[in-house]
Amino acid sequence: MQNKGAIRVFAILLALVSLYQLMFTYQTRQEENKAKEIAMGDQQIETNYLDSVANEPIYNFLGLKNYTYRECKEKEINFGLDLKGGMNLILEVRVADILRALSNYNTDPTFNEALQIAEQKEKTSSENFITLFYNSFKELDSEARLAAIFNTVELKGRIDYNTSNDEVLKVVREEAKNAIDNAFNILRSRIDRFGVTQPNIQRMEKAGRVLVELPGVKDPQRVRKLLQGTASLEFWETYELSELVQNLIAANQKVIDIETAKAELNKPVEEATEADQAEEPQTEEDATDNLLSQLDAESTAVDSLAATQSTRSLFSVLNPSQRQSGPLVGYALVKDTSKVNAYLQMDQVRALFPKNVRFMWGVKPLPQRELADGTASKDEIYELIAIKVSSHDGRPPLEGDVITSARAETGQRGDYEISMGMNTEGANVWARLTKANIGKSIAIVLDNYVYSYPTVNAEIKGGRSSITGNFTPEEAKDLANILKSGKLPAPARIVEDTVVGPSLGAEAVRSGLSSFVMAFIVVLIYMMFFYGFKAGTVSDIALLANMFFILGVLASFGAVLTLPGIAGIVLTIGMSVDANVLIYERIREELSAGKGVRLAIADGYKNAFSAIIDSNVTTFLTGIILFVFGTGPIKGFATTLMIGIATSFFTAIFITRLIFEWLLTKKVDIKFGTKLTQGFMKNTKVKFLEKRKIFFVVSGIALLVSIGSLATHGLKLGIDFSGGRNYVVRFDENVSATDIQAALADEFEDAHVEVKTFGGDNQIRIATNYMIEEDGVEIDNTIEQKLFNGLKAYLGSNVSFDDFIDNYRMSSQKVGPTIATDIKTKAYYSIAFSLIVIFLYILIRFRNWEYGLGAIVALVHDVLIVLGIFSIFYSIVPFSLEIDQAFIAAILTVIGYSINDTVVVFDRIREYLGLYPKREKVGVVDGALNSTISRTINTSLTTFIVLLVIFLFGGEVIQGFVFALMLGVLIGTYSSLFIATPVAFAVLEKKEKKKVTVKK
Repeated sequence: MQNKGAIRVFAILLALVSLYQLMFTYQTRQEENKAKEIAMGDQQIETNYLDSVANEPIYNFLGLKNYTYRECKEKEINFGLDLKGGMNLILEVRVADILRALSNYNTDPTFNEALQIAEQKEKTSSENFITLFYNSFKELDSEARLAAIFNTVELKGRIDYNTSNDEVLKVVREEAKNAIDNAFNILRSRIDRFGVTQPNIQRMEKAGRVLVELPGVKDPQRVRKLLQGTASLEFWETYELSELVQNLIAANQKVIDIETAKAELNKPVEEATEADQAEEPQTEEDATDNLLSQLDAESTAVDSLAATQSTRSLFSVLNPSQRQSGPLVGYALVKDTSKVNAYLQMDQVRALFPKNVRFMWGVKPLPQRELADGTASKDEIYELIAIKVSSHDGRPPLEGDVITSARAETGQRGDYEISMGMNTEGANVWARLTKANIGKSIAIVLDNYVYSYPTVNAEIKGGRSSITGNFTPEEAKDLANILKSGKLPAPARIVEDTVVGPSLGAEAVRSGLSSFVMAFIVVLIYMMFFYGFKAGTVSDIALLANMFFILGVLASFGAVLTLPGIAGIVLTIGMSVDANVLIYERIREELSAGKGVRLAIADGYKNAFSAIIDSNVTTFLTGIILFVFGTGPIKGFATTLMIGIATSFFTAIFITRLIFEWLLTKKVDIKFGTKLTQGFMKNTKVKFLEKRKIFFVVSGIALLVSIGSLATHGLKLGIDFSGGRNYVVRFDENVSATDIQAALADEFEDAHVEVKTFGGDNQIRIATNYMIEEDGVEIDNTIEQKLFNGLKAYLGSNVSFDDFIDNYRMSSQKVGPTIATDIKTKAYYSIAFSLIVIFLYILIRFRNWEYGLGAIVALVHDVLIVLGIFSIFYSIVPFSLEIDQAFIAAILTVIGYSINDTVVVFDRIREYLGLYPKREKVGVVDGALNSTISRTINTSLTTFIVLLVIFLFGGEVIQGFVFALMLGVLIGTYSSLFIATPVAFAVLEKKEKKKVTVKK
């Protein structure tokens, strides 16, 4: 083997990188286990402990850098929501809503009818919405002009009555794109404040859609409410701190009085201590001196947060600012902000401030500063800003919808600033506002958080402004984006909503991972049993290295590990075993031919290389298609599949070869079988081609039964494809699914409701399409209330609605009809496209379209029979056989596995035809097929055993998915031998007969 040194170096580097990345996960688990020990089951204590160590170093890498718990948490392996609980949302800012807002909600009947037609067409069309709208608009009235619709105040200067339709379309497209970009920025800023670990927000392929994942979120209702609300950018006048100093002092004293009174009421008289006696209320003079002497600069404010005067005062959690000019009231640690809010909202404290003062927090924590002892501040610190409400109706003087442009620029001194422009109406208000506040600050607020509070230097006329400050390039860009956000014209609607309870997620982790480990151990033992201790151990080392590398690369890429992702790893284990089996079977053949061990190993690797490359490439192509067309868990499955293919190829080809080279230099006697397995499936003489008509008849009957069932019985579509809501509910005692369905029928009126036992007899899954066409927080609340009302008799009289949501409803899922249509369309495309790509690859690789045809016929055969079995048994078996995204992933996995097997067979046929060109082709092809039986059965058996263990012990959530994979392994193995090759050979035979006839 050439370049052994380079391979060793690469393997060592890959191992070090994987170890480095996985150590973050190890360290966070260690810290979280420590938190569990301390908390002894108290969730609040556990949370408080982890919050307290969030910025404490827990991992030192080679003495080069300390990583805090928070930093380790950000770099650990991401578990999907199905494994750790949380919330997964797809939000959509509908282009139709944006167009309505841009038209100032024009009532023109042609305009509104065109929007409705476009919304219907969008469900089945791949065209973008604006094109569909314009085509519908022209169909309704060919003489209609868009300028009459969009000639609004907001678009003045860009659209007038003489603007052509094409020019209007250009402006509308640009405005729609800006609105979607702004919606994404607003959603991202909101999500950053939920306080969840490892939130994920990303744009989706379809314009206006955003995927949001919030692991461990504890209040789904709050999330829905905040994310679906419209956002409004606001400009507020502010109070100067100097105007509020006495009020703050009085508020601090009032809090001390209130807290002292509470403590006295709750404490027995005899337990008074010297500390209590020493803690006397401050006089006003002392408090004023203390306030004015605490801080003389912003950096000191940060330092002094560690030392507070009392544990029962306002100033113990809010450190006042000493900057007398400006609206900055003070600073608070992130953990203390809720306490500050509670103090300031007390009626007695609120009465001490002017009625028109409002307090708002800065949106971002201050950057870490160096403390007095030379260390860095570890806790996030937020600023509290004093806002002045100057209008009678409590609204801001100016809102963001007047902004026409905003961009980050470089000033004359090289610092970053934001240039901002307003429309005519805004410019007039802005001139009055800045004139009245020269020398004071104006706060820029979005969603009640202050993004900036620049000081006004002079009256600003014409609406052109420049905001300066100590901005980094990123901060300047962020603020410019916020200013461009203006007023979000359309709400973000939730079109897909999945909530997995933490206990269900924890169970999925236990069942999924434990079953996977069990299956993995079975494979390790099987390889040693079949190929002998030494050779089996080498393949086992490769499998273990493969697992280590997969997890390391997953962590490096920040990929998400889901239950389908675990199934992807299972498939890569099967492929890794397949590669080892191919190599070992080749080595055994070379040994049988009389070659020495060293030469047999060398030739075995060389002869197996082509088949391994082909099988890996075809499966990798399937993974790419899944990644492109899939979303959420399916994309995670594709990611693990592709990573696993790359790492399994490296470990099977190179790592094992290095180990064998080392063993040979040590003169170790290596056997590739045992007495029981040495002759397994050798010298078989199955007449595959001679019996092909029998196999065609068997497959034809199976296909007819499958197609008949699909035509009459159909498939059970999951809500991914049909739209609807799913709930998994667990009861304290066993319940009857039939009784619960009857109880829910009245609550959900005439809507379809299906109830099925899910796992144990005390757990059910409820599916309904009730009010699926409507959306909004109120609708979600109404449906969950109806669900609770229908189940109340089975929950017990002591269970409240909140208790039901927190402890009995284990998970929920909602998929709107529009996104269900999109998912179905993508599923069809992904299957069709994968078949085309595989056909083209085989055509190029084997230079023979007949091979490609045989492979495609076998794949269609496999898919139809799997679909037929799902159609026949979905109402019979005790686990879910719904057709959903996970099923599509399973079908594509079946395609990948089947084509992997088929390509190996084709590769051997091609080799035999090259070795024996003069022999009768039927005998040569049969010989090639018989020579692969041992490898085919070994690979299929090991993969099937892994899947069977996961099916039995992996939990009900993944059973349908794994069942499809099990069917695929069995049917794919059968079709590779009995369908793909006979079909290809029959076409080739017919082609050659035609050639002979033509020559005659």
